[in-house]
Amino acid sequence: MTVDIEDLITAKDGAEYGRMDTTSVVRVGMKKKKQDLSPSSSCRRDDDGNAGVPGTASVWVKTFGCSHNSSDSEYMAGQLEQYGYRIAEDSREADLWLVNTCTVKNPSEVAMVNIVNKGRRVGKPMVVAGCVPQGDKKIKALEGISLLGVSQIDRVVEAVEETLQGNTVQLLSKKSLPRLDLPKVRKNKHIEIIPLSTGCLGSCTYCKTKHARGELGSYDPEAIVGRARTAAEDPDVREIWLSSEDTGAYGRDLGIKLPYLLRRIVAVLPKDGRTRLRVGMSNPPFMLDTLDEIAEVLNHPLVFSYLHIPVQSGSNSVLGGMNREYTVEEFRKCADTLLSLVPDLELATDIICGFPGETEEDHQETMRLVEDYAFPHCHISQFYPRPGTPAARMKRVPTQIVKARTRQVSALVDSFTDVYKSLEGTVQYVSIVEKAADRVRLVGHTETYAQILIDGPESLIGQMALVKITKATRWSAFGMLLDEPLGRDITGGVQLSEGQSSAPPSESKEQARGASSVVGDAAPGRNSTWSSSLYAFGQDTLLALTTTLQNFDSVDACLYLGLGLGVAGIAWSSFANKKA
Repeated sequence: MTVDIEDLITAKDGAEYGRMDTTSVVRVGMKKKKQDLSPSSSCRRDDDGNAGVPGTASVWVKTFGCSHNSSDSEYMAGQLEQYGYRIAEDSREADLWLVNTCTVKNPSEVAMVNIVNKGRRVGKPMVVAGCVPQGDKKIKALEGISLLGVSQIDRVVEAVEETLQGNTVQLLSKKSLPRLDLPKVRKNKHIEIIPLSTGCLGSCTYCKTKHARGELGSYDPEAIVGRARTAAEDPDVREIWLSSEDTGAYGRDLGIKLPYLLRRIVAVLPKDGRTRLRVGMSNPPFMLDTLDEIAEVLNHPLVFSYLHIPVQSGSNSVLGGMNREYTVEEFRKCADTLLSLVPDLELATDIICGFPGETEEDHQETMRLVEDYAFPHCHISQFYPRPGTPAARMKRVPTQIVKARTRQVSALVDSFTDVYKSLEGTVQYVSIVEKAADRVRLVGHTETYAQILIDGPESLIGQMALVKITKATRWSAFGMLLDEPLGRDITGGVQLSEGQSSAPPSESKEQARGASSVVGDAAPGRNSTWSSSLYAFGQDTLLALTTTLQNFDSVDACLYLGLGLGVAGIAWSSFANKKA
């Protein structure tokens, strides 16, 4: 039976504003729902111990798509767990499947359809959430399935309960944003994902996400800063990711701009660097007027020097057909300005190959752009016509040509083998957040968000560590742990300006380097050759002294220790002053 429970939304409900490790739960205050939790309530098991009874059943959560979708899934899992449901790691053991979908590309939707069809075959009750049902609830594969829209994730308990009782519900109406203080179960307990907004201000002709997420709706900065403060106070959290469909456009609907929010968030991060901030994907149009301020933030020691700016094509003709609302020259201005002001910036981008109307010359312009910047991270995809979008009605480039161009761009990106070569021999302050795909090494991130593979025990996951980079490959680097104490202020007193930077970003960066280069005092600041060299010099000096002292008795040892430390101190000070 299909029921419409939209009338359960009260005026008060409508006014609310605001990777899966099932042992990691962020518990925060949540308004109590007026529901019967007595022994006779339907949320308990029946006399036969039937696991399919609401409130005590198990739910498997599958997520497709972006980090915003991942955050939505974590919020839904958190609400379900707080209500009494168990979040299952194995789909076969679950009583209900919750599938959070992505509508960006055809492959994601095909994968979702395959899971739904499998669920039908094995008789699993299902709730399909996210952008696919929100964008088009009439998709044949979704017939008879409960649907949950992107702004309705705070009603996931209702959807699951009704579905387990044999009803099919559709909660797809648009309403105000779900609160950011809802309970959450993080997929990776060391990474907090905070959505800044939903929707965007663009109208790209190929994008179906706009159909689902709609126009830009930004969260109040106080709600975001509060969520960031809660995450920063969690001893497990090492990285905070800011996510949205266009981070750069944040706040334009509220009369504020992204740098204001970023400064507020940085102010609540712990100064010892145990939790660092990653700024999410930002489109060029809403960055052009804030580049200096964005650069200042990216230079801060508590912020990853990493930014994802999707260009999509190196041809103005193709960008016009996409309705991207910027030119190649404006993208270059964004990239060149940030790369000059943030010397260690790791720049990521997206490329769509074979957009309708793309000529061979357009393709070559894209190749030249990619080669000019030698992007460390470049997400390449061939054009997929999404139903209901203007681009789906345009004349398509032949499939074999689209595939050939995709292979050419991919081969070019693969050829940038020196991307991480400069890291070899340096010492990096690394956040270790998970096990590698090989299930042997650990994965950590440097201050530029470069991936470092480290040999070490699983107990190191969730730790900050000094790592010496021993080898670099195209896609990652390898490092060895250094036994050094961490935990002091690595910011060097660097303060972000209230508005426009009062000093060049490079000056703040040097301040951070100077404050964080002394062995045992703190970790090196930004990826700094001189601070790493100074660190190595100090290590070598102390090693030589230790070796020498082993050949003398205690009296001689004291004399030589004093002399040696004096010489080392003078040399160290001279070296530091010269470089600073």
